[in-house]
Amino acid sequence: MYLDHIVHHVTKTPKEVAEYWCAKGFHAVVGGQHMHWGTYNALLYTKNSYIEWLALEHEAVALKANHPLINLFLYDLKTGPGFGTICIRTSTIDELCLQLEEKGIETSGVFHAERKTTSGLVRKWKMLFVKEEINDALPTPFFIEWEESDKERYQLLQDDGTIDGSNLELSITTCEFHVGKPREVMDKWKKYFDLKEQDEKTLLLSNTQLVFKKLENGTKERIASIQIRASDIKEDIIYEQATYRFR
Repeated sequence: MYLDHIVHHVTKTPKEVAEYWCAKGFHAVVGGQHMHWGTYNALLYTKNSYIEWLALEHEAVALKANHPLINLFLYDLKTGPGFGTICIRTSTIDELCLQLEEKGIETSGVFHAERKTTSGLVRKWKMLFVKEEINDALPTPFFIEWEESDKERYQLLQDDGTIDGSNLELSITTCEFHVGKPREVMDKWKKYFDLKEQDEKTLLLSNTQLVFKKLENGTKERIASIQIRASDIKEDIIYEQATYRFR
């Protein structure tokens, strides 16, 4: 299983977000519209995953969507912008759905989704969610299977300008989560998704490590930061909410 993308809920428009990151030297772009969800996004790709900044375009549509990702988005926006959840990429989403249900885990079932890009192209994929109450507890990752293979998809993204050479020099190496009971969350995710444990605070995806630390302030369990490695920069980039710093 691979980290596919990180969802960051924002109140700025995708154009504003993309312009901010471009001004900092990163090739971010306006992604497009989720016509049935009432949302739109900006994107920053790395060589095998990406950041999605999700924004509200049509509130009435979003309120009627009854979609797990959009419900989380609307819940979190009540307290302001911030990281939402992560998406894990798989090439066997129907099989994964059966495996989860065999473990007694209730799911949304596999369903189809799409996004209309700024060029008018429609990108399609399948999604799968674990059914759970939306609250301040850490959301369980959701799953995606793209219509194209990774190679085909990245070629299309390069062809339309979503990705350039600088994006392929980046990689998201770490997602850090702050939760009330790190050990409990790690055991749950290991059971659900058969993830390998590297040490007492780290689970491994094929392209990213997931680090769990004790929540010290507040009650909302979410991603606290992500670490981005750039091959042309000696120091890793630590991205926390709307700012970033080098370490």
